[in-house]
Amino acid sequence: MQLQEKYKKEVIPEMKEKFGYKSVMAVPKITKVVVNVGVGKVLESVDPSKRENLLESISSDLALICGQKPIITKAKKAISGFKIRKGSSVGLKVTLRRKRMYDFLERLLNFALPRSRDFQGISQDCIDKGGNLTIGIKEHIVFPEIKPEKAKIIFGLEITIVTDAKSREEAIELYKLLGFPLKVENPKFKTLNSK
Repeated sequence: MQLQEKYKKEVIPEMKEKFGYKSVMAVPKITKVVVNVGVGKVLESVDPSKRENLLESISSDLALICGQKPIITKAKKAISGFKIRKGSSVGLKVTLRRKRMYDFLERLLNFALPRSRDFQGISQDCIDKGGNLTIGIKEHIVFPEIKPEKAKIIFGLEITIVTDAKSREEAIELYKLLGFPLKVENPKFKTLNSK
């Protein structure tokens, strides 16, 4: 069953029952997925003549993963400590919505995360107060679209899944019902840790 179909047929009825929503429209949903890649350090370490080709290579790999051409993000101001000039390329960003978003999430859950090295689930600490989940992936080659032997450079990416949930608890339940591999938090361990 596809993720969007699963949301409509299974998640909405269960969420309505658990939280007592009166309308289907009140049930939290994923609104967008933002995929970021920071390229500042990578571009700084290579020869200036090769920077354009490297940026193009990272951009094409990201486009393959997301199914959409990324936007190059520029530095808004100069930061001398990081050797960043105003207007220099510091990253790439893709914002996915609707069908592309669901297609990407399916590939992330079914292929990329299980293929990640030492993956043991997503910590619930990755979910903020607004119900948004941020995941870091160290190597982009875990996605099935990328052939490791053809990748010029291996880079990490940050994936932020944005929901319209009113609380963190609603968001956690939404992710669990959608099949996100969230780690079960141990309350006993948490109380020991918080002292």
